[in-house]
Amino acid sequence: MSQRRPVTAQDVARLAGVSQSAVSRCFTPGASAAPQMRERVEAAARSLGYRPNLIARSLITRRSRIIGVALGYLHNQFYPAVLEALSEALQAIGYQVLLFTAPQEGDADPRIADILRYQVDGLVLASASLSSRLAAECRASGVPVVLFNRTTAGDDGTESVSGDNEAGAAMIAAFLVAGGHRRLAYVAGLENSSTNRDRQRGFCAALAAHGLAPPRIVAGGYDHTQAQRAAALLFASGDPPDAVFCANDHMALAVMDAARHSHGLRVPDDVSIIGFDDTAPASWPSFSLTSFSQPVAEMVAATVGLLVARLADPDAPARQLVLPGALVVRGSARLPARGLVTEAGRRIWRPQ
Repeated sequence: MSQRRPVTAQDVARLAGVSQSAVSRCFTPGASAAPQMRERVEAAARSLGYRPNLIARSLITRRSRIIGVALGYLHNQFYPAVLEALSEALQAIGYQVLLFTAPQEGDADPRIADILRYQVDGLVLASASLSSRLAAECRASGVPVVLFNRTTAGDDGTESVSGDNEAGAAMIAAFLVAGGHRRLAYVAGLENSSTNRDRQRGFCAALAAHGLAPPRIVAGGYDHTQAQRAAALLFASGDPPDAVFCANDHMALAVMDAARHSHGLRVPDDVSIIGFDDTAPASWPSFSLTSFSQPVAEMVAATVGLLVARLADPDAPARQLVLPGALVVRGSARLPARGLVTEAGRRIWRPQ
């Protein structure tokens, strides 16, 4: 049997009565093409079964139109929401996402090196990091790298976008103090992550500024099972806390379940529980979790903006962006006497 010859852009151009360059413009995101000509070209392409060969185009343009995204883990519902928003934002400007998972701890370089073999135009690392050596290699090859929800010193040419972790944790401390809490605990994330480091520093510093003793700190590792073990250590002790701040919602929900079902505690009557990220389950009535909301839409827009700017000017100085969030107040914590306001349908705490 003879093999059918692949349909080419020249075939589409001949049927539509336009030039081959016109066909190329019609299938290039952002390229200028008259609406009538675009309709004619797309109709011809449909009738012939034509699909642009993006691999062939990348050989000509030296751009794959692919952004590699490395995620440390997807158990935390913050990151699926980020991935969906990031994919939509990149697709809107003609890029596609190539997803990889990377270890949260240890050396992520081998996985990131795999991504680079796919000739991606840029890298977004969420809850993952890379060595200074590989950062230098990316910079030398013109591949911009943006850390999402992580921070960096910026001296390796890597850019970053994060929420204001330190200020958010400090606000949580002030909120709990204003609500009359005096025995506080902190369920920490990964010890070496910048998010955990900043949240722990902000929380402890704010408690000290209010004249309170340091919180009891137990490791949760950003993991549901570890957070349940941390809850057992806290609530089974002779002097359990009256408030627990968890370094993310994923752990806060585990601590809340342990408090209620394993230790018979009432939330918030016996213990207040607060998370960080304001993921979708935080608003579910069964949890009603008070949580510091990270501005996902703004963080994603900033990440895409950094990628596009660096692709246009590889020699531009690296930038580290920190975006403010808000403490969304629900039913998992005792309320302070003042400072609660409603904005855009959310009850938030804004101290005077």
